[in-house]
This record gives sequence, structure tokens and C-alpha cells, in this order.
Amino acid sequence: MRSKDQKQLARKRCNERLTRHFGMPFAFVFGMSGIINILALTGSFYMLQVYDRALPSGSLPTLVGLSTLAIGLYLAQGMFDVLRLQILVRIGAQLDRRVAPLAQRVSIDMPRFGFSSAEAMERSRDVDTVRGFLGSPGLVALFDLPWTPVFLVFVYLLHPYLGALTVAGAVLLTLLTVVTELLTRRWTGATQQAVVARNAIADSNARNADVLKAMGFAERAVNRYRIANNEHLELQTRTTDITGTFAAVSRVLRMILQSAVLGLGAYLVIGGELSAGSIIAASITSARALAPIDQTVGNWKAISVARTAFDRLRETLVALASAEKPMPLPPPQASLRVGSVTVAAPGSGRVLLSDISFELKAGQALGVIGPSGGGKTTLSRALTGIWPVLRGGVRLDGADLPQWDEDSLGRIVGYLPQEVCLMDATVEENISRLAETADPALVVAAARAAGVHEMILRMPDGYRTELGPFGTSLSGGQRQRIALARALYGNPFLLVLDEPNSNLDGEGEAALANAILGVRARGGIAVVIAHRPSVLAAVDTIAVIQDGKLTAFGPKDAILGKAAREVAQGTEPANVARERSSMERVTA
Repeated sequence: MRSKDQKQLARKRCNERLTRHFGMPFAFVFGMSGIINILALTGSFYMLQVYDRALPSGSLPTLVGLSTLAIGLYLAQGMFDVLRLQILVRIGAQLDRRVAPLAQRVSIDMPRFGFSSAEAMERSRDVDTVRGFLGSPGLVALFDLPWTPVFLVFVYLLHPYLGALTVAGAVLLTLLTVVTELLTRRWTGATQQAVVARNAIADSNARNADVLKAMGFAERAVNRYRIANNEHLELQTRTTDITGTFAAVSRVLRMILQSAVLGLGAYLVIGGELSAGSIIAASITSARALAPIDQTVGNWKAISVARTAFDRLRETLVALASAEKPMPLPPPQASLRVGSVTVAAPGSGRVLLSDISFELKAGQALGVIGPSGGGKTTLSRALTGIWPVLRGGVRLDGADLPQWDEDSLGRIVGYLPQEVCLMDATVEENISRLAETADPALVVAAARAAGVHEMILRMPDGYRTELGPFGTSLSGGQRQRIALARALYGNPFLLVLDEPNSNLDGEGEAALANAILGVRARGGIAVVIAHRPSVLAAVDTIAVIQDGKLTAFGPKDAILGKAAREVAQGTEPANVARERSSMERVTA
């Protein structure tokens, strides 16, 4: 019950966050819409006075006076209309400034929980959708809709029969709007999912462009995209067919109603119950009364998409509001303790690590070995907080990772992922982790620790060299060494390296070993995951992970000695034997 109350409170807070400071502008726009709709009666009054007063009297001054007044009112209506649109556009821009960074924050976190990058990017597109809708005719129609009764009353005052006919038309068009909503709700959601699936394939194709080109299966990748795109187009066509059909029916009904009002008005004039000017005034006013409903039906697709985007943004803010910021803690200095950690893959839920426990003290370096797919990379993601743990905990000086706020944890953790990807920024910005006021001394110190200072100086602009998207202008080894410098920036207490020497040459491996020894010397902790065992020469402890289990843990010499005894007895697993023999060659 308490959890439910907290969720409701978080939802209430995020609603306030989305709409804060927008209440007064929207109230102002609503009032302005009332003025615009009242001024929209200008044409009706003008026709009524021209036909019932100016023409019968034959007075030219009367006609000139009425025309001058009408022009002034039309200009005022246009001015208010422009002002309303400008206010709505600025409300959209203000909402974008407030929500877009939050949506981007969630987009960064979503892949950690099993979402594709295309799904993550939808949050940013939702902000664009809502902002665009705030300046669209669909929202203007919704603001005009509540003022429809003003026109209905005016027509009723001209004659009750005309009022009843116009009200019947308004009810019929409203029913069309409701039916449109019921028929398009399911298709709108399916279409959005198809868009995400199509964009995910497009993103995957773009990221694997080199592979597709080199191995000649680009056409098959395009065919895969074509199938997803065709599914999206089919769903979009169905949705558009529904909204377009009902929009056309709405327009036809409105034209029929306008003619019906003229016909009924003529009948009443012939019967002496209505003046000639009232016919024109009734026709104009009834059309204006039904226009917001007709526009709402015509823009229903945009309204539905904007509503869905707004709901997703609200869910985004609920997720952020539900997360409490921990109390600041002092930097860790003593230990890393992994206690009974179980980790499942986000999205699939398949358990990849089960009941992993070990402890490291300051100045130690752990080498993690094991077969591919055994869970080594999963361990690195758990140690850095990228993936949440199902059970157990990762503790720095006794504090579980969730007890650290993200900024503080980032300062005490250095991470080099298996797949290195640099930011589209300068070398300095990459190493300093995009710090707004980076300390040049710390940047150079990190580069020296990674052994890349001289390499960076040989670049065209040194530390100010732009790396471009994903750092593709560099070789794999260069990217890996700059990423190592980024991991070492600020002397983090915990350094986690996932296959840090996969692209390194002999010089790079020597620099990597020196960096690990440097972390140990200053009292930090290093965890190194590797298939190439040369980097393990700098560690003092070994862990073996197989099939998601920790099968061996202890001092390097002890693990090697145990492995030697097992191989002598013929009981050592083949994959561990290969790892051990490679290590012996390196450490010999």
C-alpha cells in the first residue's frame, strides 16, 4: 500500500513538474481563445446589419461605418490569433528546455535495462512531438472547442429551429470524433511500436556499416529493414485511412449542414419568421460553430500521437521522481566486497551470474579469466553499477553501490568497456569525461598513466584534436588507450578493465601493465578481465568464472599451483588449462 502511495505521489510530482509555470500561460491562451471566438462573430453581425439595415435604408454612410468597424474587428481577431500561436510556440520551447534533458537522461539509462537504442531515442522524439503539437492547428482546435456554445446560442437566438439543426450537427460530429478515437487507439500504439522496430534495425545497420560492406550482406540487411518498414507503412496506412475517412465525412457533413441551414433559413424567410440577413448570419455562424469539431477530427491522428508522447514523458518523469538521491559519502579507501551477487540480463531475464562472492583490499589487482560467455563482462557491469543485481550487493568500504549518487560513483570508478566507443568531442574532453572545467594537469596525468601522452602530442591539434563520431579516425589500439586514460582520469579508487589489451601492441600492453601497477601503488583496486593473459602479469589475485559461477579465487601463485596439480591428475578443464598455460608463459 505504501509503495502504491509513493507511486501516486511520484506521478503527482511529475505532473506538477510537467505543467509547472504553464498554468497561467494556458489560462491566458484559453481566455484569448474566448476573445478570438467572440470576434469571429464579426462576419455574422456584419452580414446581418448589411442585409437588414444598410440595404433597406440605402444609406452609404451606414455601409461605410459597418465595413470600417468590421475591418477593425477582423484585424483585432487576427492580432489575437497570431499572439495566441506565438505564446503556444514559446510554451512548447519552454517545455522542451525543461523536459528534454530529463528525457535524454532516461534515454541514456534505458539500454542498461534491456531497451534498444531506438526505443531509448523515442524519449527525445517524444519531446519534439509534444513541442510541435503545442504550435499546431490541432491544439488551436481544442482551445476553440469549448467556445462552440457561443455560436450555438447565437444561432438559436436567430431562430430556435436553426439552433436545433446546428446542435444536431454538432452532436453528430462529436460522435464521429469519439468513433475515430475508439478505432484508432489500438492502431496508433501498434504503429508506434512498428516505428521503434524499424528504427532499431536502421540503427543496427548504421553501426555495422563496415561489416555489411566488407562481407557483402548489406542487401540482406536492407531487405530486413524493408520488411519492418513495410509493416510500419501498413499500420500507418490503416490509421491514416480511418482518420482520413472520418475527416472527409466530417467535412461533407459540415457542408451539408451549412446548406441545410441556408435551406431552412430560406423556408423561414418565406414564412415571414426570419429576415434575409439572418440567413447569411446563421450560415456563417453555424459553420464557425462546427469548425473546431471538424478540425479536431481532421487532426485526430496528431492529437493521438501527441497524447501518447506526453504519457510516455510523464512515465519518464515518474521514473526519475521515484529515484531518491542518496546522501553523499566519503570516497572509499579500503575495500571492494562482492557478496552473493546474482545478475540477470536486462530484457531477457536470463541469469548470467549466480552467487558470486569475493573481497579485495586496497592495493590489490584481480585478474578474471574464464571461457567466453561465462559471465566475465556481466561481472564488470555489476561492479560498475551498469546492470542492477538481482540479489546480493557490491560494496565499496561497506556501502552498497545504490548508496552512492551517480556523480560521486563516477569519480571513484574508472571503466574501460570491451567495446570501446569515444565521444564526438576532443581528446581532452574524452579523457576528462566531458568536464565543463577540466583540470589540464589531471588530463595529462591520466594520459601519462595510460602511456598515450606522446601519442596525443603527435596528433594535429594535440589534446584539442576532434575525434569525430565514435572516434573512428583513430585505430582500435589508439581508441583503447585513450579510453584507458579516460578510465584513469581523477585517480579512481576502483578501476574495472574489460579486455583492455584486445587491440594493443607490445608498447600498449607495457603501458597498460604499468597503469595497473600504478593503481595498486596508490592504494586503489583494479579488476582486469582478459582473454589475452599478458595483462595479468600486473595482478596479484586470480578469479576463474565459468557458466556464471566463481570456480576459483585466490592469490595468483596459488591458483596457478592448483591448476598445475589438476592438470597432472588429468582433472583440469581444458579451457582453464589453456588460460593457465598462457599465464605461466607470460609470468615466467
